[in-house]
Amino acid sequence: MADTFNYRIDHHGSLVRPAELTAARAAGDPEALEAAETKAVEEAVVFQRKLRSTVVTDGDFPHEDFRGAVLGAVSGFRRTDEVGPDGLVRWVAESLPKADGPLLPGYGTRLTALTVIAPKATLPSPAYLAATTYQDGLGVASARELGEALAEIVRAEIALLVSQGVRLVQLNNPFLLDQVAADPAAPGALSFEDALAVDALAVRLDERPEGVRIGVAPGWAAPAAVDRSRAEQLYTAVPADRWVLPFDQGTEAEVDLVRALPEERDFCLGVVDATRPELEDVDTVMSRIDPLEAFKDLEDAAVSASRGFADVADRPLLSAEDQRRKLALVEMVARYCWGNEF
Repeated sequence: MADTFNYRIDHHGSLVRPAELTAARAAGDPEALEAAETKAVEEAVVFQRKLRSTVVTDGDFPHEDFRGAVLGAVSGFRRTDEVGPDGLVRWVAESLPKADGPLLPGYGTRLTALTVIAPKATLPSPAYLAATTYQDGLGVASARELGEALAEIVRAEIALLVSQGVRLVQLNNPFLLDQVAADPAAPGALSFEDALAVDALAVRLDERPEGVRIGVAPGWAAPAAVDRSRAEQLYTAVPADRWVLPFDQGTEAEVDLVRALPEERDFCLGVVDATRPELEDVDTVMSRIDPLEAFKDLEDAAVSASRGFADVADRPLLSAEDQRRKLALVEMVARYCWGNEF
């Protein structure tokens, strides 16, 4: 019998914004924007329910990009006019951050009022934020100190979300897979070991209700080749319940990332490419998944798209219709794998 708390049909949380919401944000009327956000979230929940997703999110609709839940809700950061190599506007830390209130106010309460499907929340990882916002000489002693301060804020938010009924929380750190490559990328402001220590602080909850899962998405694409020892270091240093891994290209490196997982960890396979409109063939997807049974129990697995569909609000990766088709295929793959037992 499948573990009903595995949330088989998953997604990264970020969805294509409706045109009405984009227009309301551009117009700059706070009341109209709030009304548009409320309507957009309600419709997004219906959309996810019709797709038979086993989790629901608010689509990340209130935020400019996937970092917004933190950067928009804590003090100590300054937005710059620079755009980084990842295409995101750069923020810098000028002091240690302090939370001005909840990062996602009323999130779980709002979603549980709309559906009985398990609410999922996504947050940027503290290590990722520290690595990208730390700048020497601006008032913070080190990237590690910045990361630890952020980890405390994120951990408190996770506990609050869980108390509101959220059952799956995902931390996004797009840098980590580059660090488990056979030829790892330069670590930048935060070493690999420091990044693991910081993110580990964020996911350690003293108590949690049965069925709550904390996951980490360590990157949007697998490296060309995986250093097995560094991958194992990643999985053992950060005590996440679930690892959300890219699995949409059919490479040996993707398989190696799954092979390195400790036996007791859940894993979610990003089986469809969220960056290309072309729809995958379900038999091809299954031919990639089936060999995993030789060394992993698929009862510990879930499936999703490879990444969010709009990690930046005004730059969706696909159209709303292509997004729907991709998520419908994820649901189909889940039923090929596990029948109707979710």
